[in-house]
Amino acid sequence: MKISVVGAGSIGANLARTLGAAGHDVQVAAARGPEAVPPAALEAGARAVALDDAVHDRDAVILAVPFGVAGQLAELFASVPAETVVIDTSNYYPHLSGRIEAVEGGAVESVYISELLGRPVVKAWNAALAETQRTKGVPAGTPGRLAIPVAGDSEEAKRVAMTLVDDTGFDPYDAGTLADSWRQQPMGPAYCTELTLDELPAALAAADRAKDAAVRESMGERFAALGADPTLEDVVEMNRAAHR
Repeated sequence: MKISVVGAGSIGANLARTLGAAGHDVQVAAARGPEAVPPAALEAGARAVALDDAVHDRDAVILAVPFGVAGQLAELFASVPAETVVIDTSNYYPHLSGRIEAVEGGAVESVYISELLGRPVVKAWNAALAETQRTKGVPAGTPGRLAIPVAGDSEEAKRVAMTLVDDTGFDPYDAGTLADSWRQQPMGPAYCTELTLDELPAALAAADRAKDAAVRESMGERFAALGADPTLEDVVEMNRAAHR
């Protein structure tokens, strides 16, 4: 499959590397140009390209940029063909993007992103920590394989996204429509808690928008309590503990 990853931070670099290793034709674009794409993103054969070149003649474009800057790419995505699957990986954190009134008022994150871009998107990879994605992907059928929720309105687009999630080493789970994707947003029971395919449905069902928003608001305080150098396991346990 021909894939472009727009964004070369931790998530974007992880996806470029794992999808390239899975045999896909991968391009990576960064806002500061091809020279800003880190070598780690290219080590499995992905190519660094300019932003304008990243969205043409692609089967899928993965948006791996901070939530607050997605709107700046609306003109770029206006040129993406309708049949190209666009996958959003972002998460809303007010302390990073600033408070966005539409989201604070109840807009679902990826519905908001879809409206900003003026085209449908699928939500995937947002509910797993970058380090989880980097270190815990395993082949299909491996006992204890972790799962990642995928939400979207097009069954075909969702199927493509789920295939790619599988290729990155995680069991994909159909989490419903894009409007349902609030259940996999920060900081719900399914968000960055490293669950298997058997465990994930109950966690999604247990999501509570008011409670999850309150947990998100307290994240800074709880993270600080972990100390100067928390491990991945420390962070996952912190997220799980918030819903016990």
